[in-house]
Amino acid sequence: MTEERVRDGSVAGGIPERLIDAAVTLMATEGPSAIKARTVAAAAGMSTMVVYNYFGGVPELLNAVVDHGFDQIGDAFAKLDVTDDPIADLFAMALTTLAYARANPHLYDAMFGLSTRATYRPTDKGVRLAGHSPAFNAAYAHVTGACTRLAGRGPMSITDPIAVAGALWSFVHGYVTLELANHFTEFEDPVRQVLLPMGVTFCTGLGAEREAALRSHEHALGRVPLPAA
Repeated sequence: MTEERVRDGSVAGGIPERLIDAAVTLMATEGPSAIKARTVAAAAGMSTMVVYNYFGGVPELLNAVVDHGFDQIGDAFAKLDVTDDPIADLFAMALTTLAYARANPHLYDAMFGLSTRATYRPTDKGVRLAGHSPAFNAAYAHVTGACTRLAGRGPMSITDPIAVAGALWSFVHGYVTLELANHFTEFEDPVRQVLLPMGVTFCTGLGAEREAALRSHEHALGRVPLPAA
C-alpha cells in the first residue's frame, strides 16, 4: 500500500487512521517503546496482521505517526493570522511549536529523532528522515514563507531567507529540546527569560531595531496560549 493511500481517511473505513490514533495514544501514555504491532492493533481493536497489511511494519507505522504530528503542527501554523509583522508571526510559530511539544513530548521526540524518549531512530531501516516527509515540508513552508516576508522588511539585511529559516528552526527546536529535558528549572519563566530574548537577539543580528523586535515578540506572546511546562 502506498503512503498516499495509508494517509487517505477513505481507505477501508479509516482503518489506517484508527491504527495511527491508537499509536499516538500509546505513545502519549506509555512512550515509544509501547509502539509494537500487537499493542497498537490491540488498542485499535484489530488483529496484529492489520498493521502489516496497511503499513508493512512498525517503522512505516511510525512514519505515519510522525506525519500525523507534522500535519497537526502545519494545521496549527495555518490557523495563525498572517500579519504585516513577520517577526511576530515567526515567534507565534515558535510558541505554537513549543505548545505542541509540551502537550505531546513523546511524539515530538519521535518527530525530531531525539534520543531522550524515542525508540525508533531516523537511521533505522524503514524510518524516514523528517526532511523527506511531505507533512514536514508543508509545515516548514509556513516558516520559510514568513522568513521570505521578513527579507523585505525595513532595515533587515537578508539575502537568503531559506538559510534564515534554518537558523531560526534550529534555535527554536534547541530551546524546546532543552526545556523538555528540564534544563531551565532555574528560571521562573524560561519563555520570557530565555526564548524571547534569544528571538530578539536573533532578529537584531539580522538588522532589526531591538525595541521593535521586542514589541513584536511580546505581541506574539499574547497570540499563543501555552500549556504548563
